[in-house]
Amino acid sequence: MKSLWNEEEAGRYQGELAQRVYTSRLLGRDASLVLHGGGNTSVKIKEENILGEEEELLYVKGSGWDLATIEEAGFSPVRMAHLLKLAKLRSLSDPQMVNELKTNMTKASAPSPSVETILHATLPYKYVDHTHADAVVAITNTANGLERVREIYGDSIVIVPYIMPGFDLARLCAEKFAAEATEKTVGMLLMNHGIFSFGETARESYERMIQLVSLAEDYLKQHGAWENPVPSAERTSRLLGNTLAALRREVSEVAGFPVIMTLHDDDRTLAFVRREDLGEISGQGPATPDHVIRTKQKPLVGTDAKAYAQAYKAYFAEHSPTAREPKTILDPAPRVILHPEWGMCAVGKNAKAAGIVADIYKHTMDVIEGATLLGGYRALPNKDIFDMEYWDLEQAKLRKGGAPPMFAGEVALVTGAASGIGKACADALLRRGAAVVGLDINEAIAELYKRPDFCGIPCDVTDEEALADALERAARTFGGVDMLILNAGIFPAGCRIESLSTKEWRRVMAINLDANLALMRECHPFLKLAPKGGRVGIIGSKNVDAPGPGAAAYSASKAALNQLARVAALEWGGDNIRINSAHPNAVFDTGIWTEEVLKARAAHYGLSVEEYKTNNVLKVEVSSYQVAELVAEMCGPLFAKTTGAQVPIDGGNDRVI
Repeated sequence: MKSLWNEEEAGRYQGELAQRVYTSRLLGRDASLVLHGGGNTSVKIKEENILGEEEELLYVKGSGWDLATIEEAGFSPVRMAHLLKLAKLRSLSDPQMVNELKTNMTKASAPSPSVETILHATLPYKYVDHTHADAVVAITNTANGLERVREIYGDSIVIVPYIMPGFDLARLCAEKFAAEATEKTVGMLLMNHGIFSFGETARESYERMIQLVSLAEDYLKQHGAWENPVPSAERTSRLLGNTLAALRREVSEVAGFPVIMTLHDDDRTLAFVRREDLGEISGQGPATPDHVIRTKQKPLVGTDAKAYAQAYKAYFAEHSPTAREPKTILDPAPRVILHPEWGMCAVGKNAKAAGIVADIYKHTMDVIEGATLLGGYRALPNKDIFDMEYWDLEQAKLRKGGAPPMFAGEVALVTGAASGIGKACADALLRRGAAVVGLDINEAIAELYKRPDFCGIPCDVTDEEALADALERAARTFGGVDMLILNAGIFPAGCRIESLSTKEWRRVMAINLDANLALMRECHPFLKLAPKGGRVGIIGSKNVDAPGPGAAAYSASKAALNQLARVAALEWGGDNIRINSAHPNAVFDTGIWTEEVLKARAAHYGLSVEEYKTNNVLKVEVSSYQVAELVAEMCGPLFAKTTGAQVPIDGGNDRVI
C-alpha cells in the first residue's frame, strides 16, 4: 500500500483541523481501508472559549460523514477534560454515553460524535486514525489470528481482544494501552474489528497507518493469500428479469416494505459464488462488527427468502438471553443473496443502501478468501453478532428513523425522460424516493444524472427488442418495475387530413400508440409483481376530448392510447395494477413544442405566441413540473383507490369543460 500524501495538495489545507480533513480524505480514497462511512479519525486541539479560557477539544468524525468527502464541519468538537473523566467511570450505558457526548460539544450545529469518541480521547496522541483494513481483518479473522498479528507487528502495536464498540471497548483499550504501550508503540489493533495509528502530526498518523496495513498485505502475499488473479467467468445467457422481479417481491414481503435489489455478475463476484465451499465459507458472518447491520449475519445462498427469514428468526430465538427486554426486531430479509449461476444480489431500502451492501460484501469476499488461504475464515461468534443487532444505539436509530419517502424501495420506468415532461417526471419520482430507469432516443439520457438511483438507457421505443433489453437491465439494476410512466411521443407540424400521408400517420402511431402497447404488454409481468401494486401513468392530451384541426394523427394516436389505458384498467385491476391518465395542454417547455410548431399553432388561432400560451379559462401557463407533480401523485397513496381516471391539467379548456 502506497502513501497518497502530496506536499502540494497538503499545502492547501492550513491548520490542524484542515490537516485532519486532508489525511481523512486520503484514507477515504482507498476502499480497502474504509467503506461508506466506516473508519474514524480525530485530532486534539486547544482553543479559547467565549470566556477567554483555553480548553482542549477532541475533534472527532461525526455521525453520518464519510471520510472520503469529509469537511471541517463533519468533525464534532467535544471537551477533552470531560471525556477523560468519563473514561474513568466503571460503567456507562450507551444512551448515557450519547447524552454526555452531545451535551459536552462546543458547537450545537455539529453532528453527533462517533461512538468511539472516548476511545480516541484516551489515546495520548494528537492525531488518531482508525480503519477496517481488509488485509488486517483477513488476518485477525482466522483461528490463529492473534499469533499471526503478534508475528507481524511484534511490540509496535497494542493488541486488544474483540469487544463491542462503545464505552466498554474504550475503557478496555485505555487499560491495555496504559499497561502495554512503550516508546516503540505506533498503533493499536482490535481483533475482528480494525487497526489504529497515531502521531503528533496528521502526516505521521496517516503514514503509520499505511505502514501498518502494508505489513499485513506483505504477510498475506508471502503466504499466497492476497492479490489472487480472477479468471474470466461465463455469464448466464438467459433472461433473468422476471425471475429477479419475483425474488425481489418475495424479499420485500419478508422485509415488510419494498426493496431495491441489484444484480452483480462481474468476474470477481462470479468466481466467489461458484466456489465449491461457498455455503461453508459464506455462512459464518460479516468480516467486522460495522458490517453486521448492513449485511445481516450471513448471506442467503440460493433464492428462498422466506426460508432465510425463518432461519433468521430462529437464530434470534436461539441466541437471545431470556432476561433481555423485548426490543424491535430488525426485519429478517436478506441483504446479500448469492447464486452460483447469476452472481450476487444486493438488497437495500433504496439504491444507495443496496450499493453500500454490495461494496461491503465485495470486500468481505476478499477478507474471507484471504483468511481461508491462511488456514480458515473465522467470523465473530454468534453472541457478538446478536449483541450488535440488538445494540442500544442501533435500536435508537430504528426508533428515531421517521417516515420513509413516498416511493422508497420502488422502481419507476419513464419514457422520453431526457427532457420536458419526461425529465420532470423522473425528477418528481426521484424526489419522492423512487429509483428511476429513464428511456430516451437521445443518447444524453445515459449521462443525465450521476447518482445510484438513476439508470439512463438510450432506447428507441419503437424497437421492441430494445424495449425488452431495457426491461432486463431495469430488473438487473433495481430488481423490477413498480411504476410505468408512458410519456415518449411526438407532435408533428400541423397538417390537414387531405395532405396527411400514410407514412406520417404510421410514424405518429408507431411512437405514440404502438410503442406504448408493446411496453405495457412487456411490463405487465413486472407490474404484477410490484410489492405495493403496479401503477401506470399515461401522459395523454387535451386533444383526446377536444381535438384540434391540423392534428389528426396526434389526436387520433392520443385518443387510441386513452382507450388502451381504459381497457388496461379494466383488465389489470385484478392484478392490483392501476392505470390513470393526465391530460395536459399547451405545455410549452417540452421538446415537441418547437418554435416553428408554436408559431404555426398560434397563427392558426389568430393569436400571438404569448396569447396562445395562456389561452385557457384560468389564463395560466402549464409547466412540465406541474404535470409531473400530478403524475407522481397519481402513482402515490392519494390515488390508491383510483384507476381508469382521466385528469386534465390544462388551465381549463372551454371545449373540454
